[in-house]
Amino acid sequence: MKGDASDNRLGSYLRARRELVTPEQAGLPPGGNRRVPGLRREEVALLAGISPDYYLRLERGRDKNPSPQVLMSLARVLQLDEVERTYLLGLAAARPRAPRRKRPEHVPARAHQLLAHLQIPAFVEGRAFDVLASNPMAVALSPRLRPGRNRLRDLLLDPEERAFHQDWPQATAGIVAALRTTIGDDTDNPRFVELVGELALTSERFRALWARHDVRTLDGGTATVHHPVVGDLRLHRDKLPLDDVILVVYYPDKDSDSDEKLQLLASFADTGSADTAQGGREDARQP
Repeated sequence: MKGDASDNRLGSYLRARRELVTPEQAGLPPGGNRRVPGLRREEVALLAGISPDYYLRLERGRDKNPSPQVLMSLARVLQLDEVERTYLLGLAAARPRAPRRKRPEHVPARAHQLLAHLQIPAFVEGRAFDVLASNPMAVALSPRLRPGRNRLRDLLLDPEERAFHQDWPQATAGIVAALRTTIGDDTDNPRFVELVGELALTSERFRALWARHDVRTLDGGTATVHHPVVGDLRLHRDKLPLDDVILVVYYPDKDSDSDEKLQLLASFADTGSADTAQGGREDARQP
């Protein structure tokens, strides 16, 4: 996979994570003349209670079978959280396998029925954040939630999507980390290879985030987005698994200001005027 040493994923992850831990965070004096960001290899080895030579072999892919005890020691030194520790253990447990045939992602019929009945923005996404199906409320919230769009690509490359998210840096960091978690050991999946390769070439932000090797789950949360017609909306997000795909729903607090604005968007969705309203606002900004 472009941007990754796919044959030495464990070593790449260890190297990326140690570069993010400062000596001060590890309880070491900062010292001078440090040629690398973060911790040196020998410092990680010392703090983890293993030999520098053994740690060097791990980073260079010469030893791919460390014990769980060694990995947990490294996780402690690198200050990994639960999701990151699980990811690290999975890297060591991964074994070579035959390439898997690409299987099209399928939206269950009941998901289409559910989308039609929901009166809040809802859509179905695949593992690579492709929008596979959506309801009119989702499109009223953002035209980029139409089927065929990719949420990660839009977030990184579309200026309107960047303006839509109040905290764009946090949103991009979260979704890129979630992509790495989702990929796991499925590094030969053609869709993942295509998407990572495209973004590695076109997005400086993606390259910087991908090099960090962050991993994170992106199950739910609350975000404030800026709609070009109704203004700021504070929405909760939940993700619900449906077979091999995910149903994503956005909803406000009951009787809140955002609830009233979402009801206004619902009127746009009912009349099919949401895109027209946004387009009119954009046209008004043109010289």
